[in-house]
Amino acid sequence: ANGFWEANLPSAEKLHMNSPPEQRKAFIIQKYQEGKFRRKILASTPQQLNQALCAAVIKEDVLETMMLLFSGADVMCATGDPLYSTPYLLAKKAGQCLQMEFLYHNKFSDYPICDPQFESEHHQDSSHSTSLFGFLYNASSIAAKFFTEKKLKEEMNKRWCALEGGFLSYYENDKTATPYGTIDIREVICLVVHETNLFLNTGAIFTFEIYVLSEQVFLFGTESVESRREWTQAVAKHFVPTLAEYLMKKDYDMIGRLYYKDSCSLDQWKEGWFSLVKSSLHYYPQDTNTPEEFINLRRLQELTISKMIQNGDKIDVLLLVEKGRIFYIHGHTKSDFLAWSSAIEKAAGTTGNSLQDQQLGKNDVPIIVNSCIAFITQYGLGCKFIYLNNGSPSSVKELLEMFKKDARSVKLRIGKHQLEDVTDVLKCYLSNTDDALLTKELYPYWISALDIQNKTERVEKYGTFIQTLPSVNRATLAAVIGHLYRVQKCAEINHMNTLNLAKAFSSCLFQTKGHTEEEVKVIGDLIDNYVQLFQINEDQVKQMDIENNFITKWADIQISQPGDLIVEVYVERKEPDCCVILKVTPTMEADELINGVLGIRNITQDKMDIWILYEAIENGELDRPLHSKEKVLAQVLQWSSLAEPGSAYLIMKRLADEIKQQFDNSTADGSKAGYLKYKEEPSKFLSGNKFQERYFVLQEGKLFLFKDIKSSKPEKVLPVSSLKVYAGVKKKTKPPTSWGFTVYFEKHQWHVCCDVQEIQMEWFVSILWAQNVKLESGKLKLSEQGRPEEHPLKQRISLLANCFERKEEVKHNRMKKHRSLICLADATDVDSSVSDIQPKSNMESKTLKKQEEKTKQVTLGSSSKLPSNVIEELNIVLQRNRNLQEEH
Repeated sequence: ANGFWEANLPSAEKLHMNSPPEQRKAFIIQKYQEGKFRRKILASTPQQLNQALCAAVIKEDVLETMMLLFSGADVMCATGDPLYSTPYLLAKKAGQCLQMEFLYHNKFSDYPICDPQFESEHHQDSSHSTSLFGFLYNASSIAAKFFTEKKLKEEMNKRWCALEGGFLSYYENDKTATPYGTIDIREVICLVVHETNLFLNTGAIFTFEIYVLSEQVFLFGTESVESRREWTQAVAKHFVPTLAEYLMKKDYDMIGRLYYKDSCSLDQWKEGWFSLVKSSLHYYPQDTNTPEEFINLRRLQELTISKMIQNGDKIDVLLLVEKGRIFYIHGHTKSDFLAWSSAIEKAAGTTGNSLQDQQLGKNDVPIIVNSCIAFITQYGLGCKFIYLNNGSPSSVKELLEMFKKDARSVKLRIGKHQLEDVTDVLKCYLSNTDDALLTKELYPYWISALDIQNKTERVEKYGTFIQTLPSVNRATLAAVIGHLYRVQKCAEINHMNTLNLAKAFSSCLFQTKGHTEEEVKVIGDLIDNYVQLFQINEDQVKQMDIENNFITKWADIQISQPGDLIVEVYVERKEPDCCVILKVTPTMEADELINGVLGIRNITQDKMDIWILYEAIENGELDRPLHSKEKVLAQVLQWSSLAEPGSAYLIMKRLADEIKQQFDNSTADGSKAGYLKYKEEPSKFLSGNKFQERYFVLQEGKLFLFKDIKSSKPEKVLPVSSLKVYAGVKKKTKPPTSWGFTVYFEKHQWHVCCDVQEIQMEWFVSILWAQNVKLESGKLKLSEQGRPEEHPLKQRISLLANCFERKEEVKHNRMKKHRSLICLADATDVDSSVSDIQPKSNMESKTLKKQEEKTKQVTLGSSSKLPSNVIEELNIVLQRNRNLQEEH
């Protein structure tokens, strides 16, 4: 046998009679476990080794079988014979009892292939062949995962365990030859090291879990932390590849393989190796040479579990968002995904009371600090003595507990949360962290800096102290002082000058029982010199002033008119980062709000860009543009009548080129007609549950609905000026197409569908045009055409002439009984309840005479200003119309 095992043994490494036990142990491991000195055989591929093994087992030479088996041949390889499918059965057929015995005892052996070409790689992987033996506590059923602690203690049995050859076998005791159960380490997908321990009658046990592809979960326990570390490392070495073995060097809580996709390639899933180390998730892509990467779980902006369709099946996916980086994870089985997602959610939470243990925002500031500052900035800059008013102790305590449990899920809302409670939460949190924000260690240095009389030198000293703070402390201090600097800039409104703020925060930032004059002086210096200490540039200061101006400019109105609201306005996309919060007064118009948002977001308006404010409802499924003079607050207050008021919001978007073109192509009177599919809610008829095809006509300020183009009676007549029209159709109505618009009139809704998007835009713009909403000078304006003084003289005369010429044409067509679009001109005088349109010559005659008299009055009243040729043209039109009336 040594002819094989010691074929390449250097004489210098041979054992001697006096060799110490440690050297003997190392030699035995190298010789048998790692196969460091074994002979290299010619057959090197798995197929060649397996073929040679099948040929050897039917002979008497057991040594040859041993050489092949320990060189990497598979003891359970396929022989190609359906009756004798394994080498063991071949040996049995040949009557080779010794071969059978040898194969039986090595049926779980898994030795790497001994190939000279990959000898260097083999030595790197030799550590993966680690063998380990000893007693472990074990619960070997997947049900152990869901046992109660009491039941689990009953199931935990002490067993003899052997890890060798790629298999972990556990026996009834160390005398038993047949294993009670076996785990193929190649099937392991996840290894979990538990933080908490179990306590049995024999004392504490330290547990770990093994997850395999068959959905089984195996729970093991040791009697010491060191023993558990030894076993978990040995198991990990067997299933974690060499390229990712650095993951094992960390003190991990979990290690295994997962499927993932990130921002770089969201179209396909990749497999990678992951290890969870405290609050960091380290991973290594399996099929690339990309270096190790990690995600700081405490800095996650979002952590949610969602569903995805994969190969026709729904799978659970964990979504992680960190500083704009998107990362998806899903497991090989439901059980390992549950283990990973639970561990990651726990690691991403708050684990202690120090600043470093908190859930952090993207600027490395605790989320609780960011949330409180944002809320107070939005709703408190204009409130008097903002940080001197006390909140409710019970509400403050409850809110603090919510933040500590999961700060990422706490959303502060005005009305639900009181301003005084939030200010107290911020101060209480800063007062009760494990160490002061300015650190207790540096306290004497901060105070001693006051001895420096020169202000510039004193500020430089403060800057030196700030640079020595831990990174999270430094970032949090910058956020807090920056917030106080902003508050004192509004001192004329809120009466919180630097001195008042310093008194309110000195005991919080130093964590002293009460503020002293020296502490107040230091905090005051930090606030007043915020720009220099934290290197804030001029543009940032200017931006802060702009924001303060827009937030506080209506403070006096808010006091006198409690109807003012704070609203969220989104810019282009409904995402948190695209949101601007503004105070809206009853007199604010859409144009003013647009300019305010552009100013706050520091967006320079391009000449070609036309910014429009949209009112979006039904979670964005429907939206309509507000013209520049439309009162914003009036529209927002109407949301209370919606079924789901929370589904409505304001959003600013650039006007699409297609809509600009439609405005340019719109006709002077906005007339339009065509077949459309519609559905009315609520409906009195059963057919109202489905979309019906009807002929729609937009004419003379009214929207008519006919059963078909030949109908003379409109089923519905709606005044366009009273309609609210939204682009889009609610999905829950199950529209037959993706394009359409929704008409709101009193308590009714018309859901109208178009065949293509172009028709949708044509109708939508035509209705806006009919409502006198025009695109002029880069703005959506309400044009008041009814006022004659707003039009040039020639245009007024042309309008009058067109009016009478149109009347003449209507008369002529009515005599022919031609039912067409023009026939609707007189229908504009009927009420929506009228079922038929009949000519009324007497009434028309009187109406025409009145129009004539009015026209004469206009003509006479302005004759001194009208050119003679225009007056003559008008008289000709009037005479022609009078003659036509007499003929009829």
